[in-house]
Amino acid sequence: MMKPVLQDDAFLTDVNAARAEADDLHLWWLGQSGFLVQWQGRHCLFDPYLSESLTQKYEDTDKPHVRMTGRVIAPERLDFIDIVTSTHNHTDHLDAETLLPLKQANPELKLVLPLANITFAAERLQCKPDWLVGFECGGRSVVDPFSVTGVPAAHEKLECDDLGRCHHMGFIVQFGPWTVYHSGDTVRYDGMAEQLRPYNIDIALLPINGRNPERRVPGNLTGKEAAQLGQDIGARLVVPCHFDLFEFNSVTPDAFIAEAERIGQPYKRMQNGERWSSRELD
Repeated sequence: MMKPVLQDDAFLTDVNAARAEADDLHLWWLGQSGFLVQWQGRHCLFDPYLSESLTQKYEDTDKPHVRMTGRVIAPERLDFIDIVTSTHNHTDHLDAETLLPLKQANPELKLVLPLANITFAAERLQCKPDWLVGFECGGRSVVDPFSVTGVPAAHEKLECDDLGRCHHMGFIVQFGPWTVYHSGDTVRYDGMAEQLRPYNIDIALLPINGRNPERRVPGNLTGKEAAQLGQDIGARLVVPCHFDLFEFNSVTPDAFIAEAERIGQPYKRMQNGERWSSRELD
């Protein structure tokens, strides 16, 4: 099993040290689609999966979720989070064993998610819906200093409830001079780039594990598609994700890196537990 670059106490030490560089944006990859964003001492946590729930659930099935990389940090140790997101209802993006300890450690925490998923999320988390902040595509929620706007995601297609509200969303998070786009799980759909380009995205966090029917799970962008989408939306930097967690549903980032370099799209290939800071941005 691969070991995160920073883990447990070492990870928390690095998060604390980054606060001294308050004017920089700091980003850590927590595995799968989970990212921690820090700016001026405030923290946004994207789609964390920090448990063994899926490995345990599928242990004795024909679709075992064998972990490739160790956990970066236990969720209950993240006692400084202001806002956490869930882009859709799949467990690696809405995990009770991650979110409930996180909420206990952060009593004022707000969980931002698609409005169409509020009832499902409340049932899975066995919680009152008052800490769940739901909105539709085009809607916005603000947890100072983070302003979150929802945009559609297609995993592998655009799916809506009976009221036309998206079940899968990406989030545009704006704070200070920065704009970060977390696509959630998605493939490219008609008009996607045109919809995203006006946001002037600095950092795009995009899945690269692709689509393989033999996995029997909905798919995502391939590495090549993620690099091209980053260029088409004008992202200053693309960070690939959704690999190196489960053996059956992973790829190497080689195709993404090759395409990004071929087309001149700036990128950062991160390791689990690694920090990237905006001073590295050209």
